[in-house]
Amino acid sequence: MLVEGYHPGAEDAEIYLPGIEKILHPELFPFNSQFFEAHAHSTFFPNLIAASVRMSHLRVETAVFVWQVTSIFLLLFACWHLSARCFSHPLSRWAGVALVAVLLTLPIAGTALYIMDQYFNPRNLSAFAAIFAIVKVMDKTYIQAAVFLIFAGAIHPLMSVFVLSFCILLVAMREMTPRFWVSAVLPFGISLSPPPSTYHRVALSHSYFYITRWHWYEWLGVIGPLVILVWFARVAIKRKWSNVVLLCRALLVYELLYVLAAMVISVPARFEALARLQPMRSLYLVYVIMLVTAGGVLAEFVLKNRRWRWMALFVPLGAGMFISERMLFPADAHVEWPWAQAKNPWVQGFEWIRENTPKDSIFALDPEYMDVPGEDQQGFRAIAQRSSLADTVKDSGAVSMFPSMADEWWRQVQAQSGWRNFQLRDLRRLQAQYGVNWVVLQQPTVAGLNCPYQSPEITVCRLN
Repeated sequence: MLVEGYHPGAEDAEIYLPGIEKILHPELFPFNSQFFEAHAHSTFFPNLIAASVRMSHLRVETAVFVWQVTSIFLLLFACWHLSARCFSHPLSRWAGVALVAVLLTLPIAGTALYIMDQYFNPRNLSAFAAIFAIVKVMDKTYIQAAVFLIFAGAIHPLMSVFVLSFCILLVAMREMTPRFWVSAVLPFGISLSPPPSTYHRVALSHSYFYITRWHWYEWLGVIGPLVILVWFARVAIKRKWSNVVLLCRALLVYELLYVLAAMVISVPARFEALARLQPMRSLYLVYVIMLVTAGGVLAEFVLKNRRWRWMALFVPLGAGMFISERMLFPADAHVEWPWAQAKNPWVQGFEWIRENTPKDSIFALDPEYMDVPGEDQQGFRAIAQRSSLADTVKDSGAVSMFPSMADEWWRQVQAQSGWRNFQLRDLRRLQAQYGVNWVVLQQPTVAGLNCPYQSPEITVCRLN
């Protein structure tokens, strides 16, 4: 955590934290809750975290912090067990775990994923179950593997499909029954009905859904693992690491199948709705297993028991990851401890709103506020715990997964068009149309408003 940082209200926490808060306090978010409840209703994640808050009597902020630490530990614990199936020497096992630990926020090609996010979310919690499921399949203890798969599916249904397909592929390759390989091609259970016409605008803003729109350097994140896995497989054959050979071969077939699937749904326009399956997120497993294997190989051939070699590798890696994280969140403390005062002025304003405005308030703020320099992708609903009009950053992400919300999202976004030039009459229009009674403005403020909170960056004003 000291390397990757911790930012509990950032990025996709804007979708996941309100779901927990809504369960604990049903009076919150009387307006626009569909933009986070669509995710919340498809997973057991918010119910589990809310139950832990009630049982522990901890503040939500503290409970989420504990869960984040627990998720990191569980993922590394699972990686240790995976490494133990691949390498006999303890140093090789530790190297695999250490490499994952220091590269937790490594970007996974063009998927907009990290191995572990800097905020708590379902993917962080389901990651350990995914790795343990693979370990249990390698051990041929299929009932235990099923238990981990069920847990992963309850927490993150989409990512669990990738794990299930890889486990099926592992069994198929070990038993030499290629007729089962087709089971790993595509996730299932999604509607093929055409989405609303407005969904096309949302889809275009999420280029990582479409592999054909990836930049050349993102393609390196696809091709590179294939080359590395081929090399690892050859090394493993010579060293008689049977499990490493199995994993590498299965990963090669697994990645190629999903790349093919991604190409198929990226080209014809009629498959646009399928893009939200995001088949290239299958690379998550490829990267984690590849790093565990890479650490073991490095320990066997390079690091060995030479302390200075371990330092020469992991200190620069850790420093590089730390610096890159500081560049991502320059306005925030590197670790936003739950008991510490916020450093980010936007977060300070959101916290003031949480403590000083009615719970049924409806806010309007710049629909692109999360992209404003210095805001650092901090989520308004996640921190302020108040309703707001739809934004173009995270709410569009919810719409990309649930197209039925596209029309309402578009209407609200259009109503806020030209926000930075809004005058009092424009705010009154939002008040009449959507019941907005508070606004968050950037300086300079709009004349004629009552603004009880002001800072050099933002002002919070009430529409009387």
